[in-house]
Amino acid sequence: MTAIDPAVEAHLEATRAARLESYFEFLRIPSISALPEHGPDMVRAAEWIVGELTRMGFEHAEVSPTPWHPIVYADWLHAPGAPTVLVYCHYDVQPVDPIELWETAPFDPFVKDGRVVGRGAADDKGQLHMHLKAAEALFATRGRLPLNLRIVFEGEEESTSVSLPGWLAANRARLGADVVVISDTGFHEGNLPAITESLRGILYTQIDVAVGPIDLHSGSYGGAVENPANALARIISELKDRDGVVQVPGFYDDVRPLDEATRTRMAALPFDEEAFRSRISAPALAGETGYTVLEREGARPTLDVNGIWGGFQGHGEKTIIPAHAHAKVSMRLVADQDPEVLWPKFRDYVLQVAPPGVTVEVSKLGSGRPSATPVDHPVVRAAASAIEATFGRPPFFRRNGGSIPVAATFEETLGLTVVLMGFANPDSNAHAPNETMVLDNYETGIRTICLLWDRLGANGLGG
Repeated sequence: MTAIDPAVEAHLEATRAARLESYFEFLRIPSISALPEHGPDMVRAAEWIVGELTRMGFEHAEVSPTPWHPIVYADWLHAPGAPTVLVYCHYDVQPVDPIELWETAPFDPFVKDGRVVGRGAADDKGQLHMHLKAAEALFATRGRLPLNLRIVFEGEEESTSVSLPGWLAANRARLGADVVVISDTGFHEGNLPAITESLRGILYTQIDVAVGPIDLHSGSYGGAVENPANALARIISELKDRDGVVQVPGFYDDVRPLDEATRTRMAALPFDEEAFRSRISAPALAGETGYTVLEREGARPTLDVNGIWGGFQGHGEKTIIPAHAHAKVSMRLVADQDPEVLWPKFRDYVLQVAPPGVTVEVSKLGSGRPSATPVDHPVVRAAASAIEATFGRPPFFRRNGGSIPVAATFEETLGLTVVLMGFANPDSNAHAPNETMVLDNYETGIRTICLLWDRLGANGLGG
């Protein structure tokens, strides 16, 4: 089988306009998990998905409550002898700030230059919607699926998946599967088809520095007390050296060295450093010395300040010593780093390098372990074959610098291998204004999913 079922193709062609409107309808729901005022929208998005799953033929579709945002579960298990695949995506999206940089309202999607523009178009509502429409096409043309599917769509991925680990543990008995397929990744630079072979983990923290309850007059108290903003700047300057090496003691102790096969595979990826730099409008590229840009981006651990605030920030002058200053600091982790092991090392180091005269608190806001899948896994090979048949070229294997903490959670809680098959264009502006999904990626990705399910259903895990 080198192309998708002609009946499925005919259905997809006939329903293209209705599919786009359904995509837009889903994107119009402002399912921002991080903002409490969007709690009702999270429920509305989950209910919308359950309605779609039920309508097309899935069973046991439900909005499953959690301590925070609901998880959508559904299944169809009527293909005896065929594999069971658990499909994971997330329906929550990032906040839209800065709103003034959007071409239009973030939740008023439209098509421009062959792309769908809107928050969640790529990360991850667009990819979730692809799975819905692939299943719908198979149900509509055959009345059944070629394999067994379980659906787990969550609403907290952009907020560190707080509820999912507990939900997976509580529902372990009904989550039996042979493999997990996650569609929350993307293609390589130049929009070249790719399969992600690893994800970095994350440790997210906050540093709070204070000198007292109120701001102080800098003329009366300057030189007599420590300035929290100055102290925070000193702390941050101690976290990395000028070569980009993290200075936290023990930070690199468990890092799995890059073997020559991996470095050779990464070096073979087509990559234009100047085009990469130009696309993000950076004056120069920087990072840990001794590694290529792709190695630094996807295969080495990092530490970055994600936000910093404190003191007077308005127009004009206000001569104060701020009462407090704050920073959010995240670390991206690689195999075999454990965020729970690194957390006390980071906290203790920050307290050690903090100057006297201020109080310092360090908090852990979230964490997730790194994940990796062997490139020779049978479902990875089947996914690569399906991508080649639909997109017209074999996919590259890439290491993703981002984090999907749930990938490691599936591995640890359910003992399942995770295959990362995503379709987002690398210039999607995920987490930024004017997020986009290339329509060709969306449409061809639906066909790839249909073909992969057919091949796994017919041939088992050999695909």
